[in-house]
Amino acid sequence: MITTLAASGTDVGNPAFNIAIFLAFVVVTMTLVIRASRTTKKASDFYTGGGQFTGPQNGFAIAGDYLSAASFLGIAGAIAVYGYDGFLYSIGFLVAWLVALLLVAELLRNTGRFTMADVLSFRLKQRPVRMAAALSTLAVSLFYLLAQMAGAGGLVALLLNIDGKVGQSIVVAIVGVLMIVYVLVGGMKGTTYVQMVKAVLLVAGAGIMFVLVLWAVRGNFSQLLANAQDMVNSSTTKGVQGRDILGPGAKYGLSGMTKLDFISLGIALVLGTAGLPHVLMRFYTVPTAKEARRSVTWAIALIGAFYLFTLVLGYGAASMVGPDKILAAPGKENAAAPLLAFELGGTIFLGIISAVAFATILAVVAGLAITASASFAHDIYASVIKRGNATEEQQVRVSRITVVVIGLVSIVLGIMAMGQNIAFLVALAFAVAASANLPTLLYSLFWKKFNTTGALFSIYGGLVSCLTLIVFSPAVSGKPSSMFPNSDFAWFPLSNPGIVSIPLAFVLGIVGTYIGRNKIEDPAKQAEMEVRSLTGVGVEKAVSH
Repeated sequence: MITTLAASGTDVGNPAFNIAIFLAFVVVTMTLVIRASRTTKKASDFYTGGGQFTGPQNGFAIAGDYLSAASFLGIAGAIAVYGYDGFLYSIGFLVAWLVALLLVAELLRNTGRFTMADVLSFRLKQRPVRMAAALSTLAVSLFYLLAQMAGAGGLVALLLNIDGKVGQSIVVAIVGVLMIVYVLVGGMKGTTYVQMVKAVLLVAGAGIMFVLVLWAVRGNFSQLLANAQDMVNSSTTKGVQGRDILGPGAKYGLSGMTKLDFISLGIALVLGTAGLPHVLMRFYTVPTAKEARRSVTWAIALIGAFYLFTLVLGYGAASMVGPDKILAAPGKENAAAPLLAFELGGTIFLGIISAVAFATILAVVAGLAITASASFAHDIYASVIKRGNATEEQQVRVSRITVVVIGLVSIVLGIMAMGQNIAFLVALAFAVAASANLPTLLYSLFWKKFNTTGALFSIYGGLVSCLTLIVFSPAVSGKPSSMFPNSDFAWFPLSNPGIVSIPLAFVLGIVGTYIGRNKIEDPAKQAEMEVRSLTGVGVEKAVSH
C-alpha cells in the first residue's frame, strides 16, 4: 500500500518501490563496473583508467565526482531553510572551477601521473613530500566521505521510513560496503562510468524538477519566492518563523561573527576545488592536456546549469513542502529535495529522484575511495616504504586493501555525522583542501625558489591548523547543531576555519622556503618541471612508463 506524506513529514512514498529503484541502479552500474574490470590490468588502469577517456567523457565524470550529495541534498535544503544564504554555497562551488581551470588543470596534467603528490614532489625530495601529500589527501577524502555517508543515512532512512539511529546506521554501513565493492571490482574505469551515468541522471533529474516547479507557478519566479516566504512566515518551528529568506542574513548575518564566518566559508569554497585530490586525479584520466582543458569546460557547463537548478529547487521546497516538514524529516535539511520530488510527482517520481540521489552518493564515495587508496599505495607504500621498488601488482594489491580500511572508517565517521547539513560538512573538506594542498601546489608550479622545507611547512602547517580549528569550533561542539551537541570544548568562534588556516599555509610555505634555502634542490628537475608544465613536452614518455 502506498503511504502518503504524514504531517510530520517523515513517511514518504512506497518503501518497496524505492528499494526496487535503488536495486535497479545498483544492478546497472555494477554491470558497467564488471565490464570495466575486464580491461583493468595495470596500475595505470586501476588508478587513472589508462588515461583513455575523452574530454567530454571526463567532463561528465568530473561533474559526477563534483556534484555530490552536498550539491543536490545539502544546498537544496540550505536554500529551503535559509534562502539567499543557502544559495551562497552554490556560488562558491561554481566560481571555484574558474580557479581550477585557470591555475591547475593543464599544468597538473602535464606534470603528474597518478596522484597530486606526483606534482608536489616532482622537483623536491620524494619521500617526505609524498608522505605529507598522501596524509593530506587521506584527510580531505575522509572529510568528504563523512559528508556523503551522513547524507546516505538520512536519505535512505527517509525513503524506507526508517526511524532511529540504529536503522540509519545500518543504511550507512550498506552504502560503505557497496562503495568498497565498486572500487575493488572496477577501479578507476568502473568508477568513471558510474560517475558519467550519475552525472547524466542528476542533471536531467534536477532539470525536470526545475521545469515542474516553474510550471506550478506558471513560470512566475517572483510568485515562487513570495510563496516560499509565506510558508516560512507561517512556520511553527522555533527560529524559522518570520525569517527573511529572500535577502542575505538568515544564517550568516545574525552578528559580526557570523558574517566573518561567511567570509571564511566563501574563501574555503572558492579555493578548495583546486586542492581536492579526487577532482585533481580526474585530470590524469585523459590522454593530453588539451583534453584536460576540454573536460573542465564541459564540467563547468554541466555544473553551472545544475547550480542554477538548485536555486529553484530550494525555493520550490520551501514553497511546496515548507520548512516544518523538512526539518521534521530524517536527514532534516537534506530531505528537502526528496520531499519536493514527492510533492511534484508522487511515489514514482520520488523513487526516481531518490535513486538519482543514491547514485550521487555511491559515485562520489567510490571516487573518493579510489583517490585515497591510490595515494596511500602509490605515495606512501611504493615511494616511502618500498623506496620505489614496489611492483605495479603490489601497489594495486595494497590499494585494494586500503579501500576496505577507508570504507570501514568512513562508515564509522558517517554514523557519527548523521543529521548534519552535508553542504556544510563538505565545506569543511574544502577548507582542509585549500589549506593543506592549494598553497603547496601553486608554489610548486609557479615559484622557482620553493623547496622541500617550504612544502612540508605548507602542507603540515595548513593541515594541522585547519584540523585543530575544526575540532575546537562550534561545528563539532557547543551548539545544538554541532556534531557533539552535549559537549562544549569549542574555543575557536568560527565554524569554518578557512580565513585563518588558508593564509597561514601560504605564509608558512614562504617561511619554510627561506628557512631551508641553504638546502640545494636539483636545478635540472626545476627546469624540466617548468618546461613540462607549460608545454607538455615529455609527458607522453613519462605516462607510457
